[in-house]
Amino acid sequence: MRKLLLLLALCVAGAAGLATAAAANAEPRYTVVKIDLRKERLELFLRDDAGVEFKRLDRLEAWLATHNRQLVFAMNAGMYHADFSPVGLLVQEGREVSPLNLSAGEGNFFLKPNGVFLVSGTRPRVVESSEYPALSKGVRLATQSGPLLLRRGRVHPALIPNSDSRKIRNGVGVSGHTAIFVISEDPVNFYEFALYFRDVLRCRDALYLDGTVSALHSLALQRTDFVRELGPILGVAVP
Repeated sequence: MRKLLLLLALCVAGAAGLATAAAANAEPRYTVVKIDLRKERLELFLRDDAGVEFKRLDRLEAWLATHNRQLVFAMNAGMYHADFSPVGLLVQEGREVSPLNLSAGEGNFFLKPNGVFLVSGTRPRVVESSEYPALSKGVRLATQSGPLLLRRGRVHPALIPNSDSRKIRNGVGVSGHTAIFVISEDPVNFYEFALYFRDVLRCRDALYLDGTVSALHSLALQRTDFVRELGPILGVAVP
């Protein structure tokens, strides 16, 4: 198996340093996985060869093993309907599985502006959803979710600093050729999550993937989460 080139770090926001959640004034904790797409190949997974949704990270891991591949990283990739189909855009290996969704609606996905995480060649990007059609040529992988946490360094205008809506959340930011995946280990609100990407990770663009169902698989961390069944899954697998 070729050398694992994922850079992982358990990060703590702000001046609290290594304070734990047990401390009364502790800052939220986050786990960060950085994937350099010049060295690792990111993929999107939804269904197996028989067309059955994976739904769980361990099921994806087992399916890959039957194809002589090892799952080294995975995270839920965006929002989905009750039948586990994507709410918005999904592109796998250059093939559009689900179309871009620019409609209005209720819920986090429709909190405009929402966005698309995409990969073209070795370059990851997070863009506002309406910008995607002009960029779609040559896209190998894409998933749509919402809201955008950051757009060109600015926090989504609808995010409330003192919101009491706190959940375990996950998202993705970008920096050069690196996709930066984050899951909170403590419940956080949207605004806190956005600031972590901007002020600690120095991302200018970041997208919320989901909350409550947020899950991470990491071979290096010996971790495979199971919270609820999932829709699309982003992952890195090696021979």
